[in-house]
Amino acid sequence: MMIEVLKSKIHCARVTEANLNYMGSITIDEDLMDAANLIAGEKVQVVNNNNGERFDTYIIKGERGSGSICLNGAAARKVQVGDIVIIMSYALMDFEEAKHFKPVVVFPDSETNKVVTE
Repeated sequence: MMIEVLKSKIHCARVTEANLNYMGSITIDEDLMDAANLIAGEKVQVVNNNNGERFDTYIIKGERGSGSICLNGAAARKVQVGDIVIIMSYALMDFEEAKHFKPVVVFPDSETNKVVTE
């Protein structure tokens, strides 16, 4: 049996831009993408902590080190600059494999969206 499990999560990133006049997607700083094991084109679910909106989109690679979290196209209507979002991706895997799988969870700096390393 295959089940869908959390693969990656960027927890509590700050929206830096909302661009209605772009063809859909979410632009994410490449440093955050690397830290969270995400790739361009990957489907993600976005949850807005400020207003409860939940939606799916795909990733566009943002400028490395920019801290960019930009919602594009129709998704721009579901956020405001400064909102806090959680970005999650999921993977299908065998039930037994899923029991031992550990998702990657990134907690960026709350002001800059920079990857926090301990």
